[in-house]
Amino acid sequence: YLCYSIMLTGFVYPVVVYSIWSSSGFITAFNDDPAFGCGMHDFAGSGVVHMTGGMTALVAAKVLGPRIGRFYDADGNKLPEPHTFPPHSVALQVLGTFILWVGWYGFNPGSTLAIASAASGNVAALCAVTTTIAAATSAVTAMFTDMLMTRKKTGETMYDITMAMNGALGGLVSITAGCSVVTPWAAFIIGIIGGWTYIFWSSLLVKLKIDDAVDAIPVHFGCGIWGCIAVGLFAKESLVSEAYGDHGHYGLFYNPGDWNLFAAQICGVLWVIGWVGAVMTPFFMLLNTLGLFRVDTVEEEVGLDISHHKGAAYDLSGPTEDQVEKYEISTSQRKLVVPKDDEAPATGGDDA
Repeated sequence: YLCYSIMLTGFVYPVVVYSIWSSSGFITAFNDDPAFGCGMHDFAGSGVVHMTGGMTALVAAKVLGPRIGRFYDADGNKLPEPHTFPPHSVALQVLGTFILWVGWYGFNPGSTLAIASAASGNVAALCAVTTTIAAATSAVTAMFTDMLMTRKKTGETMYDITMAMNGALGGLVSITAGCSVVTPWAAFIIGIIGGWTYIFWSSLLVKLKIDDAVDAIPVHFGCGIWGCIAVGLFAKESLVSEAYGDHGHYGLFYNPGDWNLFAAQICGVLWVIGWVGAVMTPFFMLLNTLGLFRVDTVEEEVGLDISHHKGAAYDLSGPTEDQVEKYEISTSQRKLVVPKDDEAPATGGDDA
């Protein structure tokens, strides 16, 4: 973990950040002569932050391989259906999701960096509104789409809270690039497609037998790609002018003949995928070859909490059957003696 954290934060992220957010980057929107006349618009990091992390997770999951029992049994035979590992606590999952959601209001509106004028205040306010709409819409879309798919497959109607939570995160990632340049109605559409994007990537990984324990790849990589592309479709002229300046290039829905912004977004997506894949693939393969990437079978089955962190995160132990039996025998043998009325102790008032 420490090895790839150092590699990612020291060599991968800085290059991506510089290329897209620095005024000297080759695909930045803040250059005097930006690529395609506009540069890539990624206001708060659908590509810079989330796609980079998601692509890293994709490479890592592929090199690492699936967990024991996920797609194959102990003899290496393919399971009829992939085994699902239940979460430790859905309540904590929901709590964590809402903590992230609230934090996103610092992430997206906070990327305005300062509210020094009416224009910058408008940008920050718009970011808060579009962030809320996209997240809520994506959560509902993912949960109800999964419900309909499950009902079609099994005939039963079930609502998966995990789909709603990951759908919300997918919507947040989807709107991060364009939160400052799209209108509320566009954020609604982005959220709907964000929910579907999450479900598509989650199902695709299962078909490819790539084991993503927490669905980080669909949320951050898949929805990150969609968030960058969505800017090339929904960026509105007046909003782009407030956030980036008037360069004359906007989303295809507002200017169907102008593909410059859309092309810049696609090039940015390809650049992030290429750079992260080129650097992290050999790095993870090296860690795997050196035996530093995956624990042995026994440690995996016991769990890393015990094998690496001196104890389980959750104490799920209970009394043994012998202890329960001894307790039941003990309680059955206890006698509760209730004194009779004529044996009640004297109060001492009359006797005195």
